[in-house]
Amino acid sequence: MALDLLVIGSGPGGYVAAIRGAQLGMKVGIVEKAELGGVCLNWGCIPTKALLKSAQVFDYINHASNYGINVKDASADFPAVVKRSRDVANGMSKGIQFLMKKNKIEVHTGFGKLVGKGKVEVDNNGKKSVLEAKNVILATGARERELPHIKIDKKKVIGYHEALALPKLPKSMVIIGSGAIGSEFAYFYNAMGTEVTLVEFMPNIVPNEDADVSKALAKEFKKQGIKVMTSSSVEKVDTSGSDCKVSIKTSKGMEEMSAEIVLSAVGVQTNIEGIGLETMGVKTDKGKVVVDDFYQTNVQGVYAIGDIVDGPALAHVASAEGIICVEKIAGENPEPLDYGNIPGCTYCSPEIASVGYTEAKAKEAGYDIKVGKFPFSASGKASAAGAKEGFVKVIFDAKYGEFLGAHMIGMNVTEMIAEVVAARKLETTGHEIIKTVHPHPTMSEAVMEAAAAAYDEVIHL
Repeated sequence: MALDLLVIGSGPGGYVAAIRGAQLGMKVGIVEKAELGGVCLNWGCIPTKALLKSAQVFDYINHASNYGINVKDASADFPAVVKRSRDVANGMSKGIQFLMKKNKIEVHTGFGKLVGKGKVEVDNNGKKSVLEAKNVILATGARERELPHIKIDKKKVIGYHEALALPKLPKSMVIIGSGAIGSEFAYFYNAMGTEVTLVEFMPNIVPNEDADVSKALAKEFKKQGIKVMTSSSVEKVDTSGSDCKVSIKTSKGMEEMSAEIVLSAVGVQTNIEGIGLETMGVKTDKGKVVVDDFYQTNVQGVYAIGDIVDGPALAHVASAEGIICVEKIAGENPEPLDYGNIPGCTYCSPEIASVGYTEAKAKEAGYDIKVGKFPFSASGKASAAGAKEGFVKVIFDAKYGEFLGAHMIGMNVTEMIAEVVAARKLETTGHEIIKTVHPHPTMSEAVMEAAAAAYDEVIHL
């Protein structure tokens, strides 16, 4: 009997789509070639946060005297830190297995491929079977992108996958790319004791963030002992010796350095090869599957979500797309996703969180703007916590008070950004934020204070 819905890929797009389908009364199957939960859960978002927590704890212990606590001879057991991270990821993957059973979703292990209308072939190490489904969602995600002149050998030149489970702590590391992945690993390895150099091609690190946030993170990274090189590119890595010889092109010329490990963190590329797109005539453009507002491809009954379609390659985006897609298939009336209101988070220390327009992009879009900034150095909670670095910056349209964007850097800001996402969804104005009573003392008060600063009403500055 044909399934109502078959999902290829069990990452945060695929498994969420499958569960929502089951909730809506569909008979659902999912195809996965590796571990349930996909890259995010097994080799991405979740295990990196576990590593970062260990680094933060180690950091706290090393600076315990700042809090009046004396700790002697603390050391990091690197393999134990990695083991904890793997255990966290494995526990989460088991949780997905439980959710599949609970929602009566058939799990098929193997590589899924479209082979005809409503037909998917599953290849499990050469053992092939064909499943039939009225609707198929492609949620095959992405993998690390490799620079053509810097080959990942998984030993000396590694990607994020290897960076999560190195057998021992390297003495030195060059990280290529300062997006979320590069910056998180830079913080982690530096905190654990590796000598880290972060190389970014653009003029600012975390180049997609507001310029003020980028500058603040670079300043904090340098303070932590990370060497930050912007407007620079790694031209060549020679792995023939015991260490890597790294040639870096800077504005001043070539610079040579040696490092035990080179980590390539230059983004991701989509997994769209070999999944039957050509067989079915599914349209693609620049490595992405072309879809409408509800993720239908040009082929009836075939849908695509997550990293393989246009939009930010983020877990929470894939999940939201999966739910919208399935609700549309089920005949509900979902709202299309507002890609202008997607929060982005980077979990280094200090953390970064942002949503909406940066100051530069708001001006580019022709808005007359009001900008408010509140530093955590003026926050009582931040002072008490010993985390005074960073700020909240908010941007409003001067004419109507529309909340155009927010950019935060500091402790726990990834937990604070949802307030702004909800406020923007509800079309809240600057004045409404100012008049929303925030609890004291909290870091979140900084959102209210920054809004007040935009309108010259700030109290604590």
